[in-house]
Amino acid sequence: MIIYIVNPGDTVDSIASSHGVSAQSIIYNNQLVYPFPLAVGQALLLSEERNSLPVADNSLGNSTAENSPFPNTTNYPAYVGGYAYPFISRWVLEQTLPYLSDLFVFSYGFTSEGMLIPPALDDTFMIDMAKSHGVSPILTLTPFGPTGQFSNYLISQVVNNETAKQTLIQNLTAQIQERGFEGVDIDFEYILPEDKLAFADFVRDVRTAINALGYLVSVALAPKTSDTQAGLLYEGKDYGLLGDAADYVLLMTYEWGYTYGPPMAVAPLNKVRQVVEYALTKIPSEKIHLGIPNYGYDWTLPFVQGNSKAATIGNVQAVQIAISQGSSIQFDEIAMSPYFTYVEEGLTHEVWFEDVRSLSAKFGLVKEYQLRGMSYWQVTQLFRANWLLLAGTFTILQDR
Repeated sequence: MIIYIVNPGDTVDSIASSHGVSAQSIIYNNQLVYPFPLAVGQALLLSEERNSLPVADNSLGNSTAENSPFPNTTNYPAYVGGYAYPFISRWVLEQTLPYLSDLFVFSYGFTSEGMLIPPALDDTFMIDMAKSHGVSPILTLTPFGPTGQFSNYLISQVVNNETAKQTLIQNLTAQIQERGFEGVDIDFEYILPEDKLAFADFVRDVRTAINALGYLVSVALAPKTSDTQAGLLYEGKDYGLLGDAADYVLLMTYEWGYTYGPPMAVAPLNKVRQVVEYALTKIPSEKIHLGIPNYGYDWTLPFVQGNSKAATIGNVQAVQIAISQGSSIQFDEIAMSPYFTYVEEGLTHEVWFEDVRSLSAKFGLVKEYQLRGMSYWQVTQLFRANWLLLAGTFTILQDR
């Protein structure tokens, strides 16, 4: 398995010839579009030629296949989660499930009285497809208010009201038993500082009920680097308390570069490392998942705070933009992230995204710190090279 950076004058055929692989495998691995032009600086995943492409055999708790194109790879055992909305295409889900341990169905809301609000679209096919692949479908619980935004008022109403809390827990257990979910993920954001203890108690109470059914409970954590980090995203989430209350946690190590912020890497490795190192002072490594973004952003310059808004794009789409605009892709060695600029209709754009180089660096953190695994936000768009790289790096676990 090789990561190759495209040089001026390279073609798919010339790269295939010089590395002893087929042009078709390069096209397949990297989702290249006919007539298969390349961008200078583009990172390609090359795999040694074999009779079959890698498939994760989850029934064996393994990411291997007969005649795997990733021979002699020492895999590190890890759990792999992926969030998805019910509008995910069945084809993308079919392509992705072989590389997952858990599929987080996004999402279920609730009322201030503790009644569950299911997704607007039917998620039954996600549950069924996940289970057919040996993947656990996980109910993701979010406190979305009437506007579709996270509501800390709604959180307060439930975590501080014993009747509402128990009603919500009863509805969660009923939903799991009736629909076939195999766990709960609690994704609450903007928790008020005064609700910190009550929220941790809520997570612990949910865990007690869900563990009784034989399943696990996880909780998503905003990316903190200290106990005293200010801001509504951080103050209501106590890493120590929540790491103890949940079976495992997800570090949301992304969104440094975000829709309304200035252009920068979505998940710069130097910043991600700081979060992991802080988390390890509060939570055992075997309870931590690293958050990995499966997307990028396209900003129009100049950036104007309060006015600018970046467009969310897929990682494959980002490369296609670079190719269509004749842009060379650069790589920031500190953030360990690819980026490029282009001009369209007189406006300059700056794009940051993920490629196999940036993902390999993040996988390295999981192995370096011996974390439980990683969870992707989100898997609605297929990035095949990511999954092939993952399959060559980790043993995907299924046993609990």
